Amino acid sequence: MRELLGSFAGIAIILVAIVAFILLGVFFYFLKVWVRALMSGARVSVASLVGMKLRRVPPSLIVDARIRLIKAGLSLSTDMLEAHYLAGGNVINVVQGLISADKAGIELGFQKAAAIDLAGRDVYESVRTSVIPKVIDCPDPQKSAAPMLDAVAKDGIRLLVKARVTVRTNLEQLVGGAGEETIIARVGQGIVSAIGSAASYKEVLANPDHISRRVLDSGLDSQTAFEIVSIDIADISVAGTGAKDVANVGAMLETERAEADKKLRQAEAEGRRAMAVAREQEMRALVQEMQARVVEAQAEVPKAMAQAFRDGHLGVMDYYRMQNVQSDTDMRRSISGESNDPSKPQHG
Repeated sequence: MRELLGSFAGIAIILVAIVAFILLGVFFYFLKVWVRALMSGARVSVASLVGMKLRRVPPSLIVDARIRLIKAGLSLSTDMLEAHYLAGGNVINVVQGLISADKAGIELGFQKAAAIDLAGRDVYESVRTSVIPKVIDCPDPQKSAAPMLDAVAKDGIRLLVKARVTVRTNLEQLVGGAGEETIIARVGQGIVSAIGSAASYKEVLANPDHISRRVLDSGLDSQTAFEIVSIDIADISVAGTGAKDVANVGAMLETERAEADKKLRQAEAEGRRAMAVAREQEMRALVQEMQARVVEAQAEVPKAMAQAFRDGHLGVMDYYRMQNVQSDTDMRRSISGESNDPSKPQHG
């Protein structure tokens, strides 16, 4: 019996030694992180560190984030930091954003910062841009093929414009708000519209600030993640006069319209000429037809005279007198130069 109890005691001692060895190993494994948290005032229990490891959360990452918050005068539980990490967020970026917002006097809670981070926005960069406004080129030289905006004033003169937009992050609209591309597109549209409503290009060149002020007053930052601080016209010039770069668009359009009108009138004149030629051919055919009818009618005269002789309505003397009259008529025509040929036109 004593031997059995001795064996059980030995096994128990071994088990206790093993457990103690495991606990000691765990303690020494997390000793560096635990001591760093303890010395920084961001105390974390060893059990919490073990739980982080079991949940596949890097303990050093959570501890470093908590230390930064504590040293900055803020406080968040490790559970909240772990939850954000497990949700796929960038813990350090959120912590840096919270610290920057607190130092700048900007109200930003952890839930909102986490939502911004999970939405794909850079929290720290957004807070920094909210404190230090950011300058955006319009158009963006990296995303636009054209280096400058192209606009035409009412007098037809084409202008090339480049603007710089100073924006500040609007944290309230950061989640769900439109980004930089929308700001650039709206500003570009506003500048083109403002120049298009100008009476003369000289007015735009003399007062470019009127254009920027008008665009700024139109509320282009509505429903976007940014607040427009200012719009400055960085460069404005009249377009060149090369073959592919026409400055006076109005004159070019007028020239093209005049050329089109000229071709239209030429086509109409050609149509009228063709109709006149066709009408002339019709009239010549009509003259030939009438002359044929005259010849046909003249051919009926001898027949009528022969019938008159047979019926006794025409005598020989009457016939001779008619011949004399005909001879006199032919002589007069000969003297006057007229033709006796009925197939030729008579001029009188």
